[in-house]
Amino acid sequence: MIKVLLAEDQGMMRGALALLLGLEEDIEVVAQVTTGDAIVPTALEAEPDVALLDIELPGRSGLDAAADLRTRLPACAVLILTTFGRPGYLRRAMESGAAGFLVKDGPVEELAGAIRRVLAGERVIDPELAAAALSAGPNPLTAREREVLAAAVDGSTVADIATRLHLSPATVRNYLSAAIGKTGTRNRMEAVRAARQNGWL
Repeated sequence: MIKVLLAEDQGMMRGALALLLGLEEDIEVVAQVTTGDAIVPTALEAEPDVALLDIELPGRSGLDAAADLRTRLPACAVLILTTFGRPGYLRRAMESGAAGFLVKDGPVEELAGAIRRVLAGERVIDPELAAAALSAGPNPLTAREREVLAAAVDGSTVADIATRLHLSPATVRNYLSAAIGKTGTRNRMEAVRAARQNGWL
């Protein structure tokens, strides 16, 4: 049996995925979690063969958890399953050690097949998304620019962001200015929107 950990915060989607995968003769969902924080501790306990992770989860992202799983439970293959087929997300998933990346609107047979394939050591990537990621190019933002942009998502002032990140207001302005320039936008909220659409945040 292929043991699967399922990380999905939407109850109906999680239940449907668990039910459908449970119909496969060689797949068993051994653990289900609703937050990103619960992925690694649960995986260490359940020791799944494959972790099926959403990206946007409460607590921490599936991408961050994927990177931790690679070091803490290397025998577990990670397959990202998300609503957001963004080129930047695909790049980040591959950098974090994920073996596969699929969007949720595909057929369940494709998902079961992908689980078997990543366990066999193959990479499984949505072909349209792979082509889009190649044409989009790499993320132009530095880690610090991403951090400052992410702190600006809720409309915080420069002073608030500076306090939260332990930076000077001038440094925050510089990072925001650089991010605006690199995303080709006119202000920080447009930069946030562009970075999100590309999966860079």
